[in-house]
Amino acid sequence: MNRNMIIFLCCFLSTSSIFAATPAKPVQFDETAAARFAELALNCVQKEYPNKIAHVLNGDEDVKPPRQLTPCFFGCFDWHSAVHGHWLLVRLARTYPDAAFAPKAREALAHDLTPEKVAAEVAYLQGKGRDSFERPYGFAWLLQLCAELREWDDPQARTWSTTLQPLEKEVVVLLKKWLPKLAYPIREGEHSQTAFAFGLILDWARNTGDKEMASLLESRIRDLYLKDRDCPLSYEPSGQDFLSPCIAEADLVRRILSPSEFATWLTAFLPSIPTDGSATWLAPGIVTDPTDGKLMHLDGLNLSRAWMLEGIASGLPSMDVRVAALRAAASTHREAGLRAVTGEHYEGGHWLGSFAVYLVTERGLPTKR
Repeated sequence: MNRNMIIFLCCFLSTSSIFAATPAKPVQFDETAAARFAELALNCVQKEYPNKIAHVLNGDEDVKPPRQLTPCFFGCFDWHSAVHGHWLLVRLARTYPDAAFAPKAREALAHDLTPEKVAAEVAYLQGKGRDSFERPYGFAWLLQLCAELREWDDPQARTWSTTLQPLEKEVVVLLKKWLPKLAYPIREGEHSQTAFAFGLILDWARNTGDKEMASLLESRIRDLYLKDRDCPLSYEPSGQDFLSPCIAEADLVRRILSPSEFATWLTAFLPSIPTDGSATWLAPGIVTDPTDGKLMHLDGLNLSRAWMLEGIASGLPSMDVRVAALRAAASTHREAGLRAVTGEHYEGGHWLGSFAVYLVTERGLPTKR
């Protein structure tokens, strides 16, 4: 190595240390931030194009625009993003009922969630060859939308909840048919991952009182995950993950075990979690091009890791020595993730707001932590 290269490296490392030592300004969440996230969803739930559809054609008659194929959820680039865009509007209108954006959110929901449109969504799912449509990710978010409406003590919310019941029931039928046949978990970092979807579906089942679904899921979680050991966290993330296979699995398993049982399982599953309270053991993902719809998935990874790390911490005994490190890593991921939710590029604007709202409103965490 020549002298100039040595000088360059020394300067670079010195500068990097200065930046690393400068604490980032915390990202706050309040009604103003909620309005910004609501606007992201309002700008896309009825925006039909661009659109990426996963559509099985059974004949010429199936060649139709998205608004005719799935008239409730045709916006936000794809079906699942449209679904959780509607969930975002419900969550924020419920959380901030007097905010200026709440009437617009209600108007959009009333426009999209009608009996006629829901009937068309059901008919679409019942089409030949569509059993696996949006399974499990989109189905999980649909059930979360239904759960959010069911929890909201509001006359309009009760109407929308009733309106969605035929679609809710169809999704549950398809899931109950699929779950017993699943021989292996799906461990990827995108839509097909089962750990993340199972968590949302289990929360719905418990909220709804669907004991059959809850029992089926708990049994499948035990079959598919409880024997796992030494999850290769060092292999993560893959280049276009928005979900962590290892972290999502731990956040799922904490839902079915007691704190002491979960603590024992977690020791074997993620033995590298430190006990010194540091955050450096898990670095946030880096997005090199926010206009690339796949590369910017990593912004979503930071948001989902943040809430999952908090979930893992909430499932441990309060005095567990790993809690501080879990929450420290959650904080760094939260800051990195929220700073990326700008709406500047539609590649992220059509869906990142939902992940941000799930995080900041602490959806999925136990009520008493």
